[in-house]
Amino acid sequence: MSAPLTGITVLDLSRVLAGPWASQTLADLGAEVIKIERPGVGDDTRTWGPPFFETRTGDSLSAYYLSANRGKQSVCIDISTQSGADLVRRLAQDADILIENFKFGDMARRGLDYEALSTANPGLIYCSITGFGQSGPYRHRPGYDFMIQGMGGLMSITGEPDEKSTDGPQKVGVALADVLTGLYSTIAILAALQDRVKSGQGQQIDMALLDVLTASLANQATNYLVSGIAPSRLGNAHPNVVPYQTFSTSDGYIIVAVGNDAQFVKLCHAIDRPDLATHADYLTNALRVQYREALSVEIAASLSTGTMAAWLDTLEAAGVPCGPINTIDRVFNDPQVIHRGLQIAIDGMPLVANPIRYSKSEMNYQRPPPTLGQDTADVLIARLGLTQTQLEELRQQGVVN
Repeated sequence: MSAPLTGITVLDLSRVLAGPWASQTLADLGAEVIKIERPGVGDDTRTWGPPFFETRTGDSLSAYYLSANRGKQSVCIDISTQSGADLVRRLAQDADILIENFKFGDMARRGLDYEALSTANPGLIYCSITGFGQSGPYRHRPGYDFMIQGMGGLMSITGEPDEKSTDGPQKVGVALADVLTGLYSTIAILAALQDRVKSGQGQQIDMALLDVLTASLANQATNYLVSGIAPSRLGNAHPNVVPYQTFSTSDGYIIVAVGNDAQFVKLCHAIDRPDLATHADYLTNALRVQYREALSVEIAASLSTGTMAAWLDTLEAAGVPCGPINTIDRVFNDPQVIHRGLQIAIDGMPLVANPIRYSKSEMNYQRPPPTLGQDTADVLIARLGLTQTQLEELRQQGVVN
């Protein structure tokens, strides 16, 4: 079976993570992705290392760049030049999707904005990704994941409370605002493709990192909107469910994630504290949230007497959701992760598989992340009909590479 987006063409003018994450997802789903990069420089993340992976051709690619750029063709065009912008306009005439993450107004100044390109290609789906969107008082500001995690409230609920630590608010260990924006962008693009089937028309999609992170606050956002009280940092505890946190054993930490009253009863019996299950303060989750500190002390005292492995075996046998806190090397050695095939290799490059699994369709893992400009000549000859002489003239002018 072919991949679901086979036959769809994506022109990717984005760099770093949010845009490339979206275009890589589309490539995994079968789309042909043409990544436009600056001659001689390329995507910023090409230099974001170590570590670096040495290709068979002797090129050095950063692990960061590898994480978001498989399945793409690299075409080096200087879009700051008139000739370069003209090449992109010509490529956009036959594209289904364009993704860009330039600052507000930059594409319009080059004549590469949605209004300009959709005149020649009314079916174009044009996804703009910025820190703050195409409107509003912050639209001219650059936006990076770290600052968005702070501005969007995520850091205010991440980390230990002040009474337990002096470290203050913490960011998440990956660029979550970028990754989530890439995923929301993918959802928006796929929906726009479906709408185009009905209307025959494309449209512009306006994605903002701050919007995405605010929307992704989920229950924490509605906790505030309902109560009027801004949530605070709880470390590894859950604001709405107890016990749902880490506990220390005799040789390390485990996670206990009790999601309902029945599981709480099972936990109490598993740790040989059936009295807690019938205690008046802990009969319902709402009561356990109210008396979380006292209950946590009781559970912690029991769990501290055994090892991680022993407690995980005991709790799992009792039907209590639990798990270890794995380092990333342990993640990729976990039998479930191995069974699901989450580590793949393309042309010798170690990569992480897309988590989507279809019953019929296949994912597309044919192309490794490209070296800088490796497809410039092939794409411009095949798609625009340029001759070798014309390519050489453009190279001499520094327009392509």
